[in-house]
Amino acid sequence: QPCWREYLTTRIEQNMVVNCTCPISECRAQPTTAFIYSIVSSEDIIAKYEKALLRRYVECCSNLTWCTNPQGCDQILLKDGLGYGAACSKCSWISCFNCNFPEAHYPASCSHMSRMTCAKCNHGFCWRCLKPWRPNHKDYYNCSAMVSKAAWQEKRFQDYNERCTFHHHAREFAVSLRNSISSIREMPKIRNLTFVLDACKVLEQARKVLAYSCVYSYYNQDTESMDIVEQQTESLELLTNAL
Repeated sequence: QPCWREYLTTRIEQNMVVNCTCPISECRAQPTTAFIYSIVSSEDIIAKYEKALLRRYVECCSNLTWCTNPQGCDQILLKDGLGYGAACSKCSWISCFNCNFPEAHYPASCSHMSRMTCAKCNHGFCWRCLKPWRPNHKDYYNCSAMVSKAAWQEKRFQDYNERCTFHHHAREFAVSLRNSISSIREMPKIRNLTFVLDACKVLEQARKVLAYSCVYSYYNQDTESMDIVEQQTESLELLTNAL
C-alpha cells in the first residue's frame, strides 16, 4: 500500500493521474476513483485529483469551456445558448468561443485575429505582441524579401498596430483606475462614487472596441463601407478621450 500511495501521489502532483495505469509494464489496468480514495489520504492530494478529473471532464465536453480571462478564473462556461457578448458570471470577462483568441474581439473577425503573414516568405506573427508563429524566421522587418509594396504594408501595419497597442494600454489604465476608485470607495466619509466606476467600465469597453477596430480596419481598408467605419471609429475615439 505505501508503494501505491507514493506512486499515485506522484502521478497526481504531475497532473498525469487521468491516464494512470498499473506500474507493472505489462499491465494496462487503470486504478479506479474508489481505489485512489482508499489509498491516498492527503486532503490536498485528493483535491488536486478532483481538479484533474474536472479538467478532463471539461476537455471532453464540446459544449463546455473554461473562462479565458488571462488574470485567472476557474469558472466553467456553457457554450450553448451563450450569444456574442455573454460575460463570465464570476469575473465578467467576455470570451470568444469560435477561435483561440482569449477574449471577444468585435468588430474584428476570428480570421482577423489569427495572425499576420509575410506574402513573400510566409513568416507569420501575432497581431498583438509581434512574436513569431514559427521559430525559423524571427524578425519580419529584417526579411530580405521586403520590396517597396511590402515596405508600404509595413508602415501601414505599424500605424494600425501603434493605435491598437495604445488603446490596449489605455484600457489597462481604465481597469487600474476602476480598482483604485473601488478601494477609495471603501474609506469612511467618501461620497458615492458609483457613477465614476460606471464611467471606468464604459472606458474599458470603448478602448476594447477601438483596439479591435484597428484590426478590422487594417483588413478591410479597400471595402466601400470603410469610410463610414472610420468616421464612427474617429467619433468614438474623440468621445472616449473626452471621457
